Amino acid sequence: MSDLPRKAVTRTAKLAALPLGFAGRATWGLGKRIGGRSAELVARELQQRTAEQLFKVLGELKGGAMKFGQALSVFESALPEEVAGPYRAALTKLQDAAPPMPTRTVHAVMEERLGTEWRKLFLEFEDKPAAAASIGQVHRAVWHDGREVAVKVQYPGAGEALLSDLAQLSRFARLLGPLIPGMDIKPLITEMRDRVSEELDYTLEAEAQQKHAEEFADDPGVVVPAVVHRAEQVLVTEWMDGIPLSEVIADGTQAQRDRAGQLLARFLFSGPARTGLLHADPHPGNFRLLPGRDEDDGPDAWRLGVLDFGTVDRLPGGLPETIGTCLRMTLAGDAETVYELLRGEGFVKESVALDPDAVLEYLLPIIEPAEVDAFEFSRGWMRAQAARIADLRSPAHQLGKQLNLPPSYLLIHRVTLSTIGVLCQLNATVRLRDELHTWLPGFESPPPT
Repeated sequence: MSDLPRKAVTRTAKLAALPLGFAGRATWGLGKRIGGRSAELVARELQQRTAEQLFKVLGELKGGAMKFGQALSVFESALPEEVAGPYRAALTKLQDAAPPMPTRTVHAVMEERLGTEWRKLFLEFEDKPAAAASIGQVHRAVWHDGREVAVKVQYPGAGEALLSDLAQLSRFARLLGPLIPGMDIKPLITEMRDRVSEELDYTLEAEAQQKHAEEFADDPGVVVPAVVHRAEQVLVTEWMDGIPLSEVIADGTQAQRDRAGQLLARFLFSGPARTGLLHADPHPGNFRLLPGRDEDDGPDAWRLGVLDFGTVDRLPGGLPETIGTCLRMTLAGDAETVYELLRGEGFVKESVALDPDAVLEYLLPIIEPAEVDAFEFSRGWMRAQAARIADLRSPAHQLGKQLNLPPSYLLIHRVTLSTIGVLCQLNATVRLRDELHTWLPGFESPPPT
């Protein structure tokens, strides 16, 4: 599969095959159980086979289907370890690669968007893509002034494909849900569909990336490539080398893991405060670990490279102060104040009455990383949190069902959960509280009057 299959019939047929495959494997599983194999072993094998088929189809389709797979990938650390291995392999492939566009298609887009003399803009242009993503692929090139650049070319028909895929996937949300226990898939798909038009607009992406590049230009820990040129369906930015975060997750040293985790947390909380924008696509494929500026720099000088600003949340005042205040009051054990803050922001609807102490008890395990000077994020901790909320018999599950997520917090919630997922994949020890004190409005106690 070398081109983006964008005809509705083709794409719908591939996606429609997914629930049929699930049903077939469920029948196979029932037969195995009748044959005497334990339900646990059968369920494990079912999940592995389901993952293999799901991510094979998502990777071939690109578009919204692949974007959905990337969004799921950051929750891999919540999966039971016995099935996480096959998932991890399939998900990692989605984060960095997909079948490329034919060279003739790339050239056609370049000619249409940059003119018939587009090659004169470059000293070199590599036809073979260096990376591929959900709506475009990246080519390495040398700009006419000698700078190494990344040329992002949008797949023809990407917008139509995205909307079609997400519409189809929303119909299968109930079947996809068991892949990530405790996670409601349908709101995730709805949110992604709402952001499609922004991500397709490379002008908006260029503006967001350039704002970050300028703000972080002299930052010792975070690097954002500058924008070189932009056009409809084509975006040229400075090239950035580095170790993909997926490789750090797989084979990095503990020093690399800890440094990457610290910088990722810092970028999450400092970005909105410094730029008024929240990078809203924090999967490992969008980050690189770069050595320090000088050859003699040690592991503490590693820097975090950040890519892909197609999806951002616009927060002119930074992250809402209520988040910091609520977190501070939760750590202080002030159940009544926390409850009133949550009700005021719409997390608890007016029609719902909850026990403030029960709400506090629900929140405390989740915010454990903010209680200590340094916290070791791990897959085990993430799985324990997911299991606690997913257990239908647990008080946490019953209370969680009664909470509400206000629309204005959708992206913030997704980014926070996704970042925590990546920190757990890294198995990083992070001084999270330091970053909260520095960057999160409301987390510090107000000065005395």
